[in-house]
Amino acid sequence: MTTDTLTLDPTLLQTVAPQPPVTRWRRILVVARLEGADSLRSRWLQFATAIYALVFGGFIWLGLRESSVLGFTGLSRVVLHMANAAVLAVPLVALVATCQAVVKARASGHLELLLVAPLRRSDWFLGLVLARTAVLLAPLLAMLGVAALVGRLLDPEDQALVPMTVHALLVSVSLLWAYLGLGLLISAVARSLERAVVLALLAWLLSAALHDFALIGLLLQWRVPTAVVFGLAAVNPVEAARLAVLAAVDPDLALLGPVGFWMANHLGPQWTYTFGLGWPALVGTGAVLLAGRRVWKRDAVA
Repeated sequence: MTTDTLTLDPTLLQTVAPQPPVTRWRRILVVARLEGADSLRSRWLQFATAIYALVFGGFIWLGLRESSVLGFTGLSRVVLHMANAAVLAVPLVALVATCQAVVKARASGHLELLLVAPLRRSDWFLGLVLARTAVLLAPLLAMLGVAALVGRLLDPEDQALVPMTVHALLVSVSLLWAYLGLGLLISAVARSLERAVVLALLAWLLSAALHDFALIGLLLQWRVPTAVVFGLAAVNPVEAARLAVLAAVDPDLALLGPVGFWMANHLGPQWTYTFGLGWPALVGTGAVLLAGRRVWKRDAVA
């Protein structure tokens, strides 16, 4: 009596061998690549490109005119104007890019479909944050990098160019993070796409325009102490970023009048600059955490 022996091909054993588990960071990067590819096909990216081109182009044209701003000339003056443009353009672009991200994923069933795979909500949310941050930050890095490179080639003696470029980049990143977080929070709270867009536009108007008019009206109506004026202005991330820009180029803060005199004596330019960068970053971090908590607790379908 003979027995047949079953032999297996070693290559077959290798193909059916269990694969190592996918780590959490691998899942987050996969989601980030997926969201990044979707962002490159979205219309909001075209809108963001148009806003950057119009606003930054206008400020650069003003900076190229034959004048000096606070002693800055040449390409360093252009970068200074780019920093001022970022205070207006970056919040609008960040809000438009993020205000529909969560609510659209719920309404279209995209989030529910992704959760069928072994994927946590926190993984999807972190991948979304990474993708939108990278897509929004890349044009700023490119523009400031080109300005610094061209400035070094055309005018190597311009010592203010590199520090001004670094300051403009830090202000832009801090402000971008603040309004990216606020946009995600709006998207996580809104019940519909239309409501998310309206809330985002109201947030930008309140930060960029209405806040200034309300503060001026308050100053005209009542005699408010200087410290209160500073508090009311600095609570707005846009105003805090403006303070950082001014503190970087004008340590005396003379352009702000009595408020600048109060800050120069009580805070100093270094603390004013630190506050102007730190407060928007803190606002953005808090908004991202609240948005993530909202995504974790609400249903995956709107």
